[in-house]
Amino acid sequence: MNKNNKPASDQEFFIPDLCNVQAVLFLVLVAELLAIVLELAESGLRAFNWQSFALASLFIQWVFLLSAALLCQLRSGLSDWPLPRAASLCYLVILAVVASASALGQWLLSGVFSGSGQWRLDGWKLASDVLMCAVLAGIVLRYFYLTQQLRLNQRAELQARIQALQSRIRPHFLFNSMNIIASLIAVDQEAAETAVEDLAGLFRASLAEVATQVTFAEELELCRRYTRIEKLRLGERLQMDWQVDQVPQSLNIPSLTLQPLLENAIYHGIQQMPKGGTVTVIAHYQQGIFTLTVINPVVDPVVDKPGTNVDGNRLAQDNIHRRLQALYGPKAGLTTELNQQRHQHRAVI
Repeated sequence: MNKNNKPASDQEFFIPDLCNVQAVLFLVLVAELLAIVLELAESGLRAFNWQSFALASLFIQWVFLLSAALLCQLRSGLSDWPLPRAASLCYLVILAVVASASALGQWLLSGVFSGSGQWRLDGWKLASDVLMCAVLAGIVLRYFYLTQQLRLNQRAELQARIQALQSRIRPHFLFNSMNIIASLIAVDQEAAETAVEDLAGLFRASLAEVATQVTFAEELELCRRYTRIEKLRLGERLQMDWQVDQVPQSLNIPSLTLQPLLENAIYHGIQQMPKGGTVTVIAHYQQGIFTLTVINPVVDPVVDKPGTNVDGNRLAQDNIHRRLQALYGPKAGLTTELNQQRHQHRAVI
């Protein structure tokens, strides 16, 4: 990230969210482990001083939790600052917490708990605590920054990969569509105009942002546009069976969820069969799980003569599977079932 750039939101700020319970528990654990390491380095395992360890643990827990609480409150405001200023303020906040905790601890130990009533501040002890924390805080903040950069790079790479898969339009489909439109202009201008509108809709969807959300009804309309174009080329060889009434039409799903599966079934199934066949689309939505099933007849290698593009079927399936997992995680994906009568692709989101 350029040092003069501002984070787009607190979600992209290099300091992680220290307000949630998991982060607090992690900080407590790390603080306790650090106290153990420091005590072992000072007294060794045989002469381990439990009283000294308890004081060190209490001091480190104070520093960690107070620093986390302050950074948690400042995080939203600092996310709008330039990175150098935001990082410097975070660094100074941590050092101020350490200095305050060290001075307060010395006051309690020398004046209150000892019973003498006299407060003695050991400047060397205070400087030692601040210096040690300065080194550790610098390392931690640098780690947070590098982790954020890695996360942003991975997100950018992921979005680029998804966009490449999403916006890929096969050249043969484009060329065939343009040829069909050109042939229709002279004989059926209305059909040619409809085909142009359908093709434009497909291009708009493929060029949309990766995270574009559409309703299920809009995705169905896009797929019907696609099948209308393909039907101009394949004619009666392509038949469609839509079983999608069980899904709410207003359900939001990412754009181009169904269309790649439909394209795969037509391109690697129906197109390879001289007599054609029926592509069945089944959609279910239950308990927050959206399932799409696309079924097409199997090419008979004896009766039908598949083209050379059938070998690309595996590549197309892998692309769809990777796209779903990239968007929704390991629980999502594409499964394929093949028997003597049909080829079934099932996408779970």
